[in-house]
Amino acid sequence: MFERVLIANRGEIALRIAEAAASLGIESVAVYSPVDELALHTRAASTARVLPKTTDPIAAYLDIDALLAIAAQTGCDAVHPGYGFLAENPEFARRCGEAGLTFIGPSPASLALYGDKVEARLLAESIGVPVVPGTSKPMADLAQAATAAEEIGYPVMLKASAG
Repeated sequence: MFERVLIANRGEIALRIAEAAASLGIESVAVYSPVDELALHTRAASTARVLPKTTDPIAAYLDIDALLAIAAQTGCDAVHPGYGFLAENPEFARRCGEAGLTFIGPSPASLALYGDKVEARLLAESIGVPVVPGTSKPMADLAQAATAAEEIGYPVMLKASAG
């Protein structure tokens, strides 16, 4: 079990993580950009620390170095990224591990694999997981996508392969 978790997110998800941690007897550390100083998640956590000021208040939540520094300063042994922001970032998960922190989420290798929809689809197909009709290769241009759509049949959905 963890003793103290850094919540590397904001808003409602950070609030939920803080409440879940408290219900398990785990201390939590909220982070916030200066404009979010009065946000509810900063009061729901056991403690809160301000992130370095940036011209983009959302960018503050993406500052891996600042987050890891706060985790170290506050004695965290785990990091919960919530969703969005850094939750799907394999580099963040890797850096947490290197810092001796448990990343509460998938491994860096899993995040890298599932972040690439083409590779994730190939893996699913290779192990027999049913997938919706589609392609197993990226489309180079609109003409290639139109040809693939004709072969698959309409309606179709075009998705980015990463992100």
